[in-house]
Amino acid sequence: MKPVLIVRTGRAPDVISARHGDFPRWFQLGLRLRLPRLRVVDVEHGDALPDPEEVSGVILTGSASMVTERLPWSERTAGWIRNAMDADLPMLGVCYGHQLMSHALGGRVDYLPGGREMGTVALTTHASTAATDALGKALPTTFHAHATHEQSVLELPRGAVSLASSARDPHHLVRYGEHAISTQFHPEFSAEVMRAYIRRKHDVLASEGTPPADLLAAVVATPHATGLLRNFVRTHLGVTRQTSAA
Repeated sequence: MKPVLIVRTGRAPDVISARHGDFPRWFQLGLRLRLPRLRVVDVEHGDALPDPEEVSGVILTGSASMVTERLPWSERTAGWIRNAMDADLPMLGVCYGHQLMSHALGGRVDYLPGGREMGTVALTTHASTAATDALGKALPTTFHAHATHEQSVLELPRGAVSLASSARDPHHLVRYGEHAISTQFHPEFSAEVMRAYIRRKHDVLASEGTPPADLLAAVVATPHATGLLRNFVRTHLGVTRQTSAA
């Protein structure tokens, strides 16, 4: 069986990963796939990407980098995304991965008007698009998700559709093709990881006029957002029985 590829575009801050782990582990737990079914490629550190035909699907992680920096490793990954789309490879981009997918396919990424969006946010699904989408139809009209980002997808690629939005960002969940989707929010984050990110940004948030205590108090579990990972496996990777992450 071909592995599911995790394209690592960054890593959690040391103070967070030391206690909570890092992106690949969080996705492994959320996807509920055993390690033999997962292959991690660290493109930020120069790892080569495989031929799309060698994997059954791909997850593109978040990063502290900015898509607008047009870093060489990022632009190479954008080219690979275009090839993967041509091969109809199941693909899920998250945060930086979400923005990189849109950039690769012709969308526009830049800083979110009004500044960073951080914490547990309320998302609203769009009835006109989500109700008939393979993953969107499993989501309620409103649900919670964890987010932390300064840049966002400001203009979607041609043919892409938004399935859900927050009060700040109209493109939190985007469909690009039959098997390609992305999220600005972090379905792999637990509530404790979200709190850790808020605590790490305590002074920055305060200087921006956002009381960190209010964000911490608003953090709640996000079962519908997390469930999207398992639904992606079942719907787009053809796995009908969830497997242990052990």
